[in-house]
Amino acid sequence: MTACNNKPVKAVSDTPKSGSIHISVDETFKPVVEQLIHVYQNTYPDTKIIASYKSEADCFRDLQSDSTRMIIVAKGLTKAESDYYESKLSFKPTWDILAYDAVSAVINAGATDSLFTMKQLKDLLLAGEGAPHPVVVDGNNATSTVRYLSDSVLKGGTFGKNVMAAAGSKAVLDYVAANKNAIGFVGLSWVGDQEDPGQQAYMQKVRYALLQCTTCVSDTFAKPSQATISWNMYPLVRPLYYVLKENFTGLGNGFVNFMSLERGQLVFRRAYLVPGKMNFNVRKVDNR
Repeated sequence: MTACNNKPVKAVSDTPKSGSIHISVDETFKPVVEQLIHVYQNTYPDTKIIASYKSEADCFRDLQSDSTRMIIVAKGLTKAESDYYESKLSFKPTWDILAYDAVSAVINAGATDSLFTMKQLKDLLLAGEGAPHPVVVDGNNATSTVRYLSDSVLKGGTFGKNVMAAAGSKAVLDYVAANKNAIGFVGLSWVGDQEDPGQQAYMQKVRYALLQCTTCVSDTFAKPSQATISWNMYPLVRPLYYVLKENFTGLGNGFVNFMSLERGQLVFRRAYLVPGKMNFNVRKVDNR
């Protein structure tokens, strides 16, 4: 078959309930996305969502290839990026917020310093070699965590020589667990699940640093949680986005709908992120 402009049209081989697609996911969201895929594939056994976990920059590079249908990252598309994909694909990709995540500051379980103002945090990220607190992040400048800290804390500044890169979020936690004075930064879904045995084992070796609430009237310090994200108390919060290249009702749209509606939003809530599409409140009811 050919379209009106005589370009070949690729046969559609997937639907929301069958087929396979490749997606690329920011590594910092791996725990929660693995849960989402597990639930979706158990619901629709004829589907296969093949996820590659990598840096944010690599996810956007993958989006330019034909093989990657969707990416899950910490930023949406700019107008220039949207226009670029429209010129390449003849349609604009869809994108939106799915949930809200915290960039969690973690310290060694035996650390003596646990309270940090935003100025102190900025000074830590700017410090030179030999600083009392080595800082470890989940990769080089291509990761969403590094970009977020640079944009939101340093306001575009350059990291100091005491900031080092680890090979992913798990390596950040391992480094902080082994170094008493270290401070590391990971996504909340790596440490926030209070019912995950692996995460709770890590939380015996590391703990949250408490960061200054910049919107509070009193001198308040907060750890990352659903409550402090929702009430704008924890200062390092970022959205989680999907970006989808699919202009038909395929598996990509099916997975996006699942993540956006009740069951998928409950998975985000269960992973201790804040759902971006639905507000789940507990209300007292008198059944008498």
